[in-house]
Amino acid sequence: MAWIFLSIAAAAFQTLRFVLQKRLSMGALSAGGATFARFVYSAPFVAGLAVLALGGAAMPALGPGFWAYALIGGGAQIGATWCVVALFARRNFAVGITLKKTEVVQTALVGLLVLGDRVSAPAVGAIVLGLIGVLALSELPSGTGGRLRKLLNPSAGLGLLSGALFAVSAVCYRGATLQVDSDDALLRAVLTLAAVTLSQTVAMSAWLMWREPGQLARVASEWRGAVWIGLAGLAGSLCWFTAFTLQNAALVFAVGQVEVIFSLIASMLIFRERVTPREAGGIALLTGSIVALVWLG
Repeated sequence: MAWIFLSIAAAAFQTLRFVLQKRLSMGALSAGGATFARFVYSAPFVAGLAVLALGGAAMPALGPGFWAYALIGGGAQIGATWCVVALFARRNFAVGITLKKTEVVQTALVGLLVLGDRVSAPAVGAIVLGLIGVLALSELPSGTGGRLRKLLNPSAGLGLLSGALFAVSAVCYRGATLQVDSDDALLRAVLTLAAVTLSQTVAMSAWLMWREPGQLARVASEWRGAVWIGLAGLAGSLCWFTAFTLQNAALVFAVGQVEVIFSLIASMLIFRERVTPREAGGIALLTGSIVALVWLG
């Protein structure tokens, strides 16, 4: 049952991180800069956490597929995060985020193909119920044209792509943690997270130096806000990674859809927005899905 609490905690930290990233991306930082801030301000804390987790003990052996899984997963997460941050600046943000939420179904497919992780029929039913719930909670923007036309736009492409990349990263991270020769789930998660975060920081630094050199200085100047993105990202990633060591990535992401409810609650408390009957129905479906997964877990 620990993976369930970790998934819920990860969703809460991820909600906080995206709120902070949205604020930065609407100001001095580009999508690349806001994405980089999430990694570079996590890296020192992750490295220190890895040293503490080892506690002077020898480094556990890493399986032959560890670095392949870690690097592919890290690259996919960079791309997925970039897509989500880019969505913040677009008018059709709601459409993209709606399609991003297909990541749970995509994760189940990628997990089956890459790791052979199977999801039971009742769990598939719970996942589909949750998908219906998040789609009900995601209102498409009003305007001219039918639903199909609203879906055929760059925001929709960014949303689908981010969902696919998050699915690949989640499955690869689970694969990497399973390559660490240790019975300690937290240690496996921390070491994998350290390898991934440090490689992401190096890769993003090189990319920004080549394509957006001015962003490096801006990320440094925005440290007061960006450091909180790093800490929120670290806390969320640590919870995700530890959950991935314990359970199928698709089920972890399915429970993590509680993030949608967290976001809605934040909107109600901060912006005093009211819940519509459609949204209430979506919350009920999503809650039912999570409760079913908890019971099955």
